[in-house]
Amino acid sequence: MTKRRGRGEGGLHWDEKRQRWIASVTTGYHPGTGKRIIRRGSGKTKTEAREKLKQVLRDHEDGLATAPTNYTVSDAVNDWLIDDLSTQSASTIDKHRSLATTHVIPSLGARKYRDLSAEDVDKWLAHKAKTLSTRTLGDLLAIGNRATNRAMARDKVRRNVFALCKVPKGQPGRPSKSLTLEQTRALLAAAEGDPMEAYVATSVLVGARTEELRALGWDHTDLDGRPDDDPPVPPNVMVWHSVREGGDTKTKKSRRSLALPLRCIAALRRRREQQDRDRMRAGSRWQEHGLVFTTKVGTPLDAANVRRGFRRVVKKAGLDAKDWTPRELRHSFVSLLSDNGVSIEDIADLCGHSGTTVTEAVYRHQLRPILLRGATTMDAIFGSGES
Repeated sequence: MTKRRGRGEGGLHWDEKRQRWIASVTTGYHPGTGKRIIRRGSGKTKTEAREKLKQVLRDHEDGLATAPTNYTVSDAVNDWLIDDLSTQSASTIDKHRSLATTHVIPSLGARKYRDLSAEDVDKWLAHKAKTLSTRTLGDLLAIGNRATNRAMARDKVRRNVFALCKVPKGQPGRPSKSLTLEQTRALLAAAEGDPMEAYVATSVLVGARTEELRALGWDHTDLDGRPDDDPPVPPNVMVWHSVREGGDTKTKKSRRSLALPLRCIAALRRRREQQDRDRMRAGSRWQEHGLVFTTKVGTPLDAANVRRGFRRVVKKAGLDAKDWTPRELRHSFVSLLSDNGVSIEDIADLCGHSGTTVTEAVYRHQLRPILLRGATTMDAIFGSGES
């Protein structure tokens, strides 16, 4: 004879559709509707179902919300990508979505949080460390951590195992390098007559960041200067904006005005003439943005445009295009100045560095005039560039 269950012990039945035993118990009644509040636990065996129900009841008695048993890492990451990243820039969204869909979801996405342990995350990171850099591993762990914290705040996950893990040491990243004087001369010569001439010249001879040059407008470019002022104002570019989110420069100190070497002035004048010709050819297709560096129809350059154009010039210079990136023009600028006796403090000012981690220079709080030393040094090295 089957033993009768006592009051409060709940029920136990076989779910044919799920092919699992379901243990259930009523824990109260909804104050508004009077409907029963039922807690459930499931398992492949009766014992497993009862144990799951006991865990649910313990959480209930401790005042904890009951997390969904089928909530996965993929659910949490996708929810985070949709909701928490919606206010970020397009490039930030693309970066995190790419990392999530390439490395997080394929490896851990199907795992249910109730079964996921810190050891599982450690093993996943250790496997990724064989091919990814330490920085990328940190980004992956941050994605898991943030997505899980969001899910915890919504009672979908009980604990954050990602927060218990540390970033392992990954593969060394691609070391930054700089062009030699001979390579820089070859690059500038190869750029002559190319649509990227002014971009390459301004980047390597002035040291502006690539995101600053893409946002440079003609209204912030003075190719004549004001020689009659006291003191005279040389030709210069006002690096006040970038393509970063909000249009601001990387740091407050990055907002600076830089004198132009003669070779840059010549290249920028040719750039303005070329843009005028492009405007005439494009006609109604031209989109005016007031930018110095644009496509043939006036639209802003994106990072891919710059990389393609730069690689074309690098190849013309007889260098391996796979070995160089546009950001290394800025590294070359610093190296050339340092090799020619410019102090680390002056280099820091010219580059707009915010602290000593990059140039070992101290912060400078006073307002600075247009900085001349970089242009003077580059003129001595490369001359005017006039035909």
